[in-house]
Amino acid sequence: RLSPEKLQSYGLTLRDVFEAVTRNNGTVGGGFIKKGAEQYLLRGVGLVEKMGDISNIVVKTGREGVPVYVKDLGEIVIGQSIRQGAVSTDGEGEIVSGMAIMLKGENSRTVVERVKDRVEEIRKTLPEGVTIEPFYDRTELVKRAISTVQTNLVEGALLVIFVLLLLLGNWRGALLVATIIPLSMLFAAILMRIFNVSGNLMSLGALDFGLIVDGAVVMVENVVRRRAEAQHENSREPAERTILEACQEVARPVVFAVAIIGIVYLPILSLRGIEGKMFVPMALTVIFALLGSLILSLTYVPAMLALILRGNVSEKESFLIRWAKQFYKPSLAFVMKFRSQVLALAVSLVLISGAIFPYLVGEFIPRLDEGDILIEAILLPSVSLDQAMKATTEVEKSLAVFPEVKTVVSKCGAPAVATDSMSLNQCDVFVMLNPIEDWESRLTKEELIEKMSEKLETEVPGVASFGFMQPIEMRVNELIAGTRGDVAIKLFGDDLDILATKGEEIERFLAEIPGAEETKAEVTTGLPQLEVKPDREAIARYGLNVEDVNDLVESIFAGKKAGQVFEGEQRFDLVLRLDENASQTVETVKNLLVVAPNGQRVPLSQVAEISLVDGPAQVSREDTRRRIVVSTNVRNRDIASFVEEAKQKIEKEVSLPPGYYLTWGGAFENLERATGTLLIVVPIALFLIFVMLFSTFGSAKQALLIYTGIPFAIVGGVFALLLRGMPFSISAGVGFIALFGVAVLNGVVMVSYINYLRNEGKTVLEAVKEGAETRLRPVLMTALVASLGFIPMAIATSAGAEVQRPLATVVIGGLITSTLLTLLILPTLYAWVEKDPKGIFDGENNG
Repeated sequence: RLSPEKLQSYGLTLRDVFEAVTRNNGTVGGGFIKKGAEQYLLRGVGLVEKMGDISNIVVKTGREGVPVYVKDLGEIVIGQSIRQGAVSTDGEGEIVSGMAIMLKGENSRTVVERVKDRVEEIRKTLPEGVTIEPFYDRTELVKRAISTVQTNLVEGALLVIFVLLLLLGNWRGALLVATIIPLSMLFAAILMRIFNVSGNLMSLGALDFGLIVDGAVVMVENVVRRRAEAQHENSREPAERTILEACQEVARPVVFAVAIIGIVYLPILSLRGIEGKMFVPMALTVIFALLGSLILSLTYVPAMLALILRGNVSEKESFLIRWAKQFYKPSLAFVMKFRSQVLALAVSLVLISGAIFPYLVGEFIPRLDEGDILIEAILLPSVSLDQAMKATTEVEKSLAVFPEVKTVVSKCGAPAVATDSMSLNQCDVFVMLNPIEDWESRLTKEELIEKMSEKLETEVPGVASFGFMQPIEMRVNELIAGTRGDVAIKLFGDDLDILATKGEEIERFLAEIPGAEETKAEVTTGLPQLEVKPDREAIARYGLNVEDVNDLVESIFAGKKAGQVFEGEQRFDLVLRLDENASQTVETVKNLLVVAPNGQRVPLSQVAEISLVDGPAQVSREDTRRRIVVSTNVRNRDIASFVEEAKQKIEKEVSLPPGYYLTWGGAFENLERATGTLLIVVPIALFLIFVMLFSTFGSAKQALLIYTGIPFAIVGGVFALLLRGMPFSISAGVGFIALFGVAVLNGVVMVSYINYLRNEGKTVLEAVKEGAETRLRPVLMTALVASLGFIPMAIATSAGAEVQRPLATVVIGGLITSTLLTLLILPTLYAWVEKDPKGIFDGENNG
């Protein structure tokens, strides 16, 4: 720390000291010296090793030969770099925080476990009174989500097995079908390992065991029925032959039906971005499991049936099937008699659902409740570190009074290692909450946030704005769209003042829209700067350079680096800095002296213009253009309708100068991108389904008949979302995609058997009636096991269930309507469009 007065008294400048220190701290290599058969490395080692070495560096030798040392010009101390950030907790003062950063492709749960093991080792080496305490552990959410997945899978599997035992009529066959579940999962797990697909909330949580066993259900049901019929007729045909024929009967439709279910998942593989990260593993896992179930249905199931159905086969219709048949026969006869009216009603339902769909509220992905809260506190751009810490301490004390809060940690500004840099006026407040089941107040999380917001606004007036979000949600939004809000408006232009003015204008109009919360524009101005601008004419008169002035300015507080000091493997910067008293006020800065080449000492104010100005707080760029972001969070409203209204209002109220333009980002941007992708690839997948149906039946007419299951499935999905008050999201969209395959599967099973009966010589009417009645059980079973397998997901409320609920709701609702279509309308349409050799079937006269 150099004293300006002492520099003046010895006639020295900062540059003199800098050059002296630099010349006296270094090491050089001098090559090699040969000696006999050896050689020596020649080194010149002149590095400073202790503070005394620095003190005794000679800067100048006086006329009397008296040296002037560095210690004569100031004091040598162990200092610190300029702090622009700090961390505090629970209103009790500062702490030191660290952050473990996971490598790309690693598993977060295993990484955190390894970090915890290492922390335990470090704890043993800490001095007394120093502890390491984790305040945010990401694996807590992972464990809760995995628990949700496990619960849903177990409950779904039990429901599926229960339905099989209840409806199949043969307990051995039901248990055989149940074994497909673990075997298919094992097959899928092997492929997941090979293709590096992680097991997570979506990849495992969206599995429907009912969907996986559909092929085996059709196969086993047909074999059990055929074996029971053969036994009833006292047939002498070997059991193996009956089983083989029964399997061959349904093998082709089963292959095509399961393949079709797999095809509908292909569009999901085209998703990119955050939606791709979430749903592509799910699609791959389902495809792997379906592939395993198909292989097992064609190989393992027939072989096992030949073993377990050798003797007497008992096939007792359950009371549910008998009850269903009592209602089904008259219902089918009624629909066939009044087919025109029923078809008109069905078409009306399709049109109504099509009209309702655009009015369903929309969002990207349902918000996952992480269990904790992150508050973004924005202070004035001119805030000092001390004042920032004072404000966050008040925030911590205000939040600590809530019994639901476990601990509060505040982080302001930039850390020493710039892993998570922010401006000093930006503070992240991590609010760790107790488990919600332990809350005595019985508040919802939304109600708790509302109370916290009211308390902070009244008790901490020094904060410009508070924004409530969640830790992972904030980080994902920031990485994807460059902003932490749900919706971001990016304004591009050249002039920072115009950007700031228009940004405030957009912020004002955006905040007026219902649903907008925590609306704010990026702060780009208002950072006070003491600007020292050299007067070129003045410095020329004194023989000075701009560098002389800038060297002095740099050394006032920041310091000028003059080398490094090594201690073992550690290195420390050697910095020249003026004494703290020289930088206390603007006046002391103005009076600092610059030494001219002729030895004249000139006050800084005479060679530079020194003024206090408002400078830019930050300058953000995207695609090489300057931009400002106005962001908002959306509460109690869907994002899609909010953005639509916001676009209309901004376009109407805000006029932009030439060369300035807006773009929209945030979660809405992800929804638009994903929807656009699906609008392209879903029709392609639907076309492939039609091609497969055509190749299966060799008839475009029958392929279209089965295809009618898709719009009727959509009807149920749309009304299910409407009844449960759920918005349309990418999660629900994936549910519709999964639904298409199941809707087609039952149609394939029904039409295949009707065609088989016609090939046996029956008329269209006879084949339709017998085929529909015979296929009632397998159709009900496939629909029930598929829908009941999703029920645990549809009603779950634990961590991660928010993302699964829309998908399960769509599938269950769609299966209800598509099953009704398959059982009632599909046979009617078949009898209407197909002809007997004797003439056209007249449903009204023969119903």
